[in-house]
Amino acid sequence: MGKFKLSALMLAMFATSSVLAAVESDAQSTVKKPQLEEDLEVIEVRGFSRSLIQSLNQKRFTDTVSEQLSADDLGALPDVSMADALTRLPGISAVRTGGQAAEINIRGMSGGFVFSTLNGREQVSTSGSRSIEFDQYPSELISSAAVYKSPKASLIEGGVAGTVELQTASPLDNDQQHKFVVNARGMYNDRASEVNDATEFGDRISFSYQGKYLDDTLGVALGYARLFQPSVATQFIGLAYNDNKDVDGVANDTNGPELKPENEYISEGFELQHLGGEETRNGYMAAIEWAPVDNFKLKGDVFLSRFDTESFARGLRVKLGGPTATYTNAQLEGNSVVGASVNRTSKGYTRVEIVNDDNQDFDEVDSYGVNADWQVTERLNVNVDVSLSRAKSNFRNGLLWALVAEDASAEEPVLDKNVSINYQLNGLNLPDVGFNQAAAFSDIDRVMVSKYGIYPYQNEDEVSAYRLDFKYELNNSWFSSVEFGARYSDREYSNNRSVFEYGNDGDFSVSEPPLRLTNDMVNVVDWEGDFSYFPSYLAIDLDKALNAWFPEGAPEPVKTWGNADGVVDSQGYTTNYSWTMLQSGSVYEEVLSAYAMLNINTEIGTMPVLGNIGIRRVDTDQSATILENVNGDLSLGAQNITDSIGIINQNYLPNVLGTTYTNYLPSLNLNFQLTDNTQLRFAAAKVMSRPPINRLAGDASAQADKTSGKINGSSTNNPFLKPFYADQYDISYEHYFDESDGALVIAGFYKNIDSFIDTIAIEGFDFKGNGFNVPDYIENPVSGEQVATTNGTYTTAVNNANGGYIRGIELAYTQVFSFLPAPFDGLGFNGSYSYTESEVESITSLGGETVTQGLPGLSKNVLNGTLFYSLDNFETRLNVRYRSDFVSEQVAINEQVVNFDAETVVDFQTSYQFTDSFGMLLQVNNLTDEPTQSYFGNENITGTTQYFGRQVYLGFTYSH
Repeated sequence: MGKFKLSALMLAMFATSSVLAAVESDAQSTVKKPQLEEDLEVIEVRGFSRSLIQSLNQKRFTDTVSEQLSADDLGALPDVSMADALTRLPGISAVRTGGQAAEINIRGMSGGFVFSTLNGREQVSTSGSRSIEFDQYPSELISSAAVYKSPKASLIEGGVAGTVELQTASPLDNDQQHKFVVNARGMYNDRASEVNDATEFGDRISFSYQGKYLDDTLGVALGYARLFQPSVATQFIGLAYNDNKDVDGVANDTNGPELKPENEYISEGFELQHLGGEETRNGYMAAIEWAPVDNFKLKGDVFLSRFDTESFARGLRVKLGGPTATYTNAQLEGNSVVGASVNRTSKGYTRVEIVNDDNQDFDEVDSYGVNADWQVTERLNVNVDVSLSRAKSNFRNGLLWALVAEDASAEEPVLDKNVSINYQLNGLNLPDVGFNQAAAFSDIDRVMVSKYGIYPYQNEDEVSAYRLDFKYELNNSWFSSVEFGARYSDREYSNNRSVFEYGNDGDFSVSEPPLRLTNDMVNVVDWEGDFSYFPSYLAIDLDKALNAWFPEGAPEPVKTWGNADGVVDSQGYTTNYSWTMLQSGSVYEEVLSAYAMLNINTEIGTMPVLGNIGIRRVDTDQSATILENVNGDLSLGAQNITDSIGIINQNYLPNVLGTTYTNYLPSLNLNFQLTDNTQLRFAAAKVMSRPPINRLAGDASAQADKTSGKINGSSTNNPFLKPFYADQYDISYEHYFDESDGALVIAGFYKNIDSFIDTIAIEGFDFKGNGFNVPDYIENPVSGEQVATTNGTYTTAVNNANGGYIRGIELAYTQVFSFLPAPFDGLGFNGSYSYTESEVESITSLGGETVTQGLPGLSKNVLNGTLFYSLDNFETRLNVRYRSDFVSEQVAINEQVVNFDAETVVDFQTSYQFTDSFGMLLQVNNLTDEPTQSYFGNENITGTTQYFGRQVYLGFTYSH
């Protein structure tokens, strides 16, 4: 890999120094700088009101369009994670996974467009993308958060939607000499009792300490937060419409498949499932600050998160059998079947699987940093920062299939192929279902385990970064200071796939025979509540079943070729597992950025104007490892590639492919102080978001046709992908109340996005010019003549040219009604509304017919309201979050981007402070047990209906 030179850094610093000198030499006079912060009246308020006031003050005096979130004390944020906390801010919404917010959307854009930092440093993710999982970050260990909706040149690039900045404690800034906070809460989920073997109770414990020593020159902060909670759900999942068949006998139906217009679209099937499990998160925070003299501060900080999830999915998976099945009494929605009586044929595979899946996910997030801040002179400040962010994820997806036998006690059991399924989808309501085998699903003499498979997905992501920043105060009537600096980062992402399979999920294998169940291995599970009409089934103890099936222990999964093309000896494998080799690899990314920014502090007439103007240059070098299929041609570099168990494949060439690019990102932020309490902001910038890091992972192949010489290739991902770019504009009117605490904010924004990632076929692709090892000539096997090769089609993920705008308005209103007579003076309200629209559309055929759907993450309407009240030592609040329908990945089904129905989530909290140090808290999340519901383009074509239950927390807080 090529290394960056420091030319960009030196040029930027030289240019900025020249600007600095010119500005200072031309400055003949100065104006009095606005000192708004000194004029601000500070009112001491406790609890939630105090946090709101702090957040408004931070928003008021920041130099960008932003939203702020502040904790009253470290550990005081009540939310389970920072994902929940951030959704209380205007224009922010969340996608719920397992009933809790994990990924956040900003201004109608999904998590892939959101850049995140911790203490100003880039964070990597366990998700395999660039979107961090905010549920990894305990709210108890975060002191403040900011969402920057408009960038400035000094911010790290990467957020088209916005940048989320999380901050941990700085102990020397604490207003107390020593501060100790302890939280202890019990937790209960009211749906856990419906799920067999599910955990009903959990706990949440945290403590934090901040102290100052040696005449306030040494500060120490320590924090620990533990979360143990049940994770439960009861769900119906509709599977995609991936086949077609003539089910109504009407020829030439409209909107049918192109090749057979008389056909209708049919679904793969559906699932009825109970989910259960336990989540354990342990978070650690430590910081030490040393300020031996007034003009120098050295800080080191550490943040660690360990998030372990063990979960199961049990129930029924229905495979309708595709075109091989017979359909009668079909009910259609357009040209898609949404209900029918489906029967298995002699050559079909219609079946009902009793599933007992077991998933384990072990995630680690580490963040380390050292920062030195030196006020060299009264005017010059130098800041040096060194950091390391590291994430690891070990996800083990274990699947156990069971099928219905005619007689499980038979010496050679036979699959029961008399299968009849009746179903009727009911849109966003639960479906009607019926099975002729229903009684057998819970009969130990009929059900046999037919297959076990485990599919680990391990990834690691690490970035080390070095940053140098300068700030020089100017004596100038327009600019208060100039900032310039540079940042270098080196990132490596890797993923590894492996597999172990035994048996058959569609029949009983002779060579790998099914397992006869015994009474000690199973429990009969009945459905409850709204799902009570679904048929009972057998819950199978995975450990006992595997111990009986594999007395010497189940083999560990391996990364292997299996019996793929090109192997020398498959060692008895009968399945092609080459995907475990081709989807394993590494991505490398080096970035050097430099910036220069002038901070504006002037007056137009008598109106103060603040802000900044700057530019950021970004040089990126990205590449990925790849196994390129050259069909064993030694002249093209084919090598013997050995997998983890010694199987050799001769078809592939190891290679590294990638690209470099340079971007210039200008930005402008202006804040016009219309009155003492009113300001108008304007911002304009060019922004970028790099593609998900896992989409750069190489899995490409290219080969020449031996007859025509035409070279064709394909790649699911693409190491040549460029970032998303957008030009964006923001305007914001902010009025801060004088008689009481609060503000009214009206904001508008417009983003013009250049492109998105699509998978398309590129004709005439220059394979050799893009690093593929392809021949100039190839021998025709029939004629023996040399045929010149020509560039053909390359099917891959690319940045398309079909971007579009995203625009919207945001309204936010906060007020503490302290002017009301007692006892109503403790009443307050914090609310926001955002409307977002976009011309960007994609198409989906998951529901059969091709229809358009909106931009992932975009809800046209998002409302957030909190009504709160405090009286002496009592405080309570009710929060309501609504988002209209949106597009995202379907729950429990990867890579299926579907429509989600609108949802309203209600949370409630009340607390009482017995003394200044000791208090009690009651909290109920998802008060109305709001489900998540999705559909395939049309509400009548059901995707998911998933209920998570209410989470109730009761506990105590001690601070001293």
